Amino acid sequence: MKIRTLIVDDEPLGRERIRTLLSDDANIEVVGECSDGQQAVAAIERTGPDLVYLDVQMPEMDGFAVLDAIAGERMPAIIFVTAYDRYAVKAFEVHALDYLLKSFDRERFQAALRRAKEQIRGSREGLWNERLTGLLEDLQARQKRLTRLVIRSAGRIFFLRV
Repeated sequence: MKIRTLIVDDEPLGRERIRTLLSDDANIEVVGECSDGQQAVAAIERTGPDLVYLDVQMPEMDGFAVLDAIAGERMPAIIFVTAYDRYAVKAFEVHALDYLLKSFDRERFQAALRRAKEQIRGSREGLWNERLTGLLEDLQARQKRLTRLVIRSAGRIFFLRV
């Protein structure tokens, strides 16, 4: 299953760089690109990506405001992409998966992507494990058959084997 990815950066060259680096990976499907935070919130709600490359500083709505806006939704894995190192601690406080400092190289980008793939694969497997466990519990409950019936007659209680 492909990893649905959204690219959010107010700089066209920044979006292009990320798109180019992702284009070699057959497991990645870029579901959209956004140039500001409001577009990002709408795209996340609409497309439900697994992974978001999110710029920190954008006009009107920064990356942290985007995360606040989608807090109730299923949270995708977030890799912050920014030219400013001063937001790194805050990024990890909001559980970002990684923090790419521009201008990152291919090797650093690929390391962040590997980490994202591992986390997404783990959460998908966890979700499947929960679903399979629920299914097995349901099947076991259906297999439990009555072995006896309780019958009340003339003020007495009788147990009748099925």
